[in-house]
Amino acid sequence: MIKVKLINTDYTIYSDVIENLINNFSKSGDIIKDSRNVIKSYESDTVTFNIKSFKIPNIFNAFVYNKFRASKAERSYKFAQKLLNLGIKTPDPIAYFEFKTRFFLRNSFYVSKQLDYDFTIREVIKNDNFKDRIQILKMFSRFTYKLHENNINYLDHSPGNTLIKFNNNDYEFYLIDLNRMQFKKMSFDDRMQNFNRLSKDPNVIEIFSREYATLFDQNFDFVYHKMLSYSEQFFFNRERIKKLKKRYF
Repeated sequence: MIKVKLINTDYTIYSDVIENLINNFSKSGDIIKDSRNVIKSYESDTVTFNIKSFKIPNIFNAFVYNKFRASKAERSYKFAQKLLNLGIKTPDPIAYFEFKTRFFLRNSFYVSKQLDYDFTIREVIKNDNFKDRIQILKMFSRFTYKLHENNINYLDHSPGNTLIKFNNNDYEFYLIDLNRMQFKKMSFDDRMQNFNRLSKDPNVIEIFSREYATLFDQNFDFVYHKMLSYSEQFFFNRERIKKLKKRYF
């Protein structure tokens, strides 16, 4: 088995610790998430590590990731560094590891620093009585606008993937789950479509679109109806797929 690794120079003093955690991933750590991918946390004396183990890809993707395309772990690490360089917050990227055969990628891991956050944008969207709700939703729209102005198309821009931390009387936004991104100039339709996974609630979309229209110097009604249309289409398609899966599988 061939091992590929890259450890952030700011964390080289933890190299042996990280290697040991990767090599014993299945035997230790506290599970944060266990579904398609597994995320665990590990506490050292000074740093808490989060390690994401990506699902072993099918044989076609395993070959592609080995020969032609960066793995999800590598993309997560490098995208995190790029975001930080652009002034977009994300938990510190610490390392990525890949285990390969001659032709195929097997296991891959992304290591980041644990972020002690307060809530996600999902809780704000879902709870009409959330403290400072309208303010936070407006700030989130500004945060998304900042992504777009920096030519970042975050393809997993869904409610669970933005962590929010209350710090010095201000709300800070952090992106996670970073392996699906495009870096390109964002058209107006790209920008509106990027909101489609967040909510189908017209009231939430109104807050997002009113703030975005001001920033983008665009007519509010036009922004609102475009954003609402993309959201309705996304949730309609998602429900249709769920019904098809339930019926046939």
